[in-house]
Amino acid sequence: MNILVPIMQGFEEIELVSIIDTLRRADINTIIARDSSNDDEMVSGAHNISIKSMCKISQVDIGGLDGIALAGGFEGMLNLKNSKEIIEIIQKLDKQNKLVAAICASPIVLGTAGVLKNEFTCYPSCENEIKTAAKYTKQSTCIDENIITANGPASGILFALEIIKKLKGKEKYDEIKNAMLVI
Repeated sequence: MNILVPIMQGFEEIELVSIIDTLRRADINTIIARDSSNDDEMVSGAHNISIKSMCKISQVDIGGLDGIALAGGFEGMLNLKNSKEIIEIIQKLDKQNKLVAAICASPIVLGTAGVLKNEFTCYPSCENEIKTAAKYTKQSTCIDENIITANGPASGILFALEIIKKLKGKEKYDEIKNAMLVI
């Protein structure tokens, strides 16, 4: 399984690393790809922690993806939202009923892409930026068909576990959850 985890300037470090680390524990290939216009492999997060990307988004085989997972961070979200490339990938994956997931401020990106369906969650107050008929919930994580959303940094591991459950089933979810001592 292949999940695209885009990394943009200003990403929320806890969320990005929680997604990558937890999914890799479940043997899900995470492709950490930067903006195609960025030649620098290192990308700085919201708290000045730099993470090395694997490639540019334009180098990713979109047809080979099982989904996409977006970390938050306000600046990171704005960079995701303003990326035509990311919006098109989200829309394509959603049309194929593949996983589309976003945490913290990044459900705004899903709103921009027009893929939110019935309900979603996000960082409190970000719901005001999302123009959709979908209903905002205050849950830490929200699963709605092929869309998974979460509310913020403290939910990073829970968010990633829900992605595992969706892609690999409850048995793998329980295995990773128990190994990580998630209560």
